[in-house]
Amino acid sequence: MFAILVDLDGTIINSAPGIIGSYQHALRCMGVDCPPAEDLTWVVGPPSRRSFPKLIRPDQDVEEAVRLYRAHYEEHGLFNGTIYPGMQEALTDLYALPARLFVCTAKVQSFAERIIEHFGLGRLFERVYGAEPDGKFDDKGLLIEHIIGVEQIDPSRMVMVGDRANDMLAAARHAIPGVGALWGYGNETELMEAGATILCPSPHDLAAAIRNLLQV
Repeated sequence: MFAILVDLDGTIINSAPGIIGSYQHALRCMGVDCPPAEDLTWVVGPPSRRSFPKLIRPDQDVEEAVRLYRAHYEEHGLFNGTIYPGMQEALTDLYALPARLFVCTAKVQSFAERIIEHFGLGRLFERVYGAEPDGKFDDKGLLIEHIIGVEQIDPSRMVMVGDRANDMLAAARHAIPGVGALWGYGNETELMEAGATILCPSPHDLAAAIRNLLQV
């Protein structure tokens, strides 16, 4: 059976409002000039520990920024998002291949688990994998390695679906085909330069694209 790893933010859900709002809150708390929301879409997807150093002053504490962000996000932003149109249907089709579906996200795992349950997707995913609060598995390549080991999956029978460069780069490290989700926050250039195997224009096309890729 094939295993399909699916990113969360920008792939399953449009989570920008909650994430960006919480980044802005953390920046304001730290006395940093806060960019408008439209200039912060790049923070959706990558680990917050890698994004905050680009936003705060060198003398400021990244861990404090992450703490402020997560506290606000848990209270106000966690469910401030929507499932992309057609995504639930695509996941249902992939589940019926049959395939083993796993969430593979840089978001803290406990947050990701709550989001998946909130949006009624828990029945489709065998397990949710994400980062630990202390930063373990912020590197998605290490997270994929962890999933392969725990689940005893043959990498030649895996696919990674994601919308950012870190998704495609992590998949490529394990010679796993990467499906670039063009409906998310990464564009065609970002995804192809990061090693995407194929690009998919919308969730409505995802199941067919993966069937063609896997030749099933």
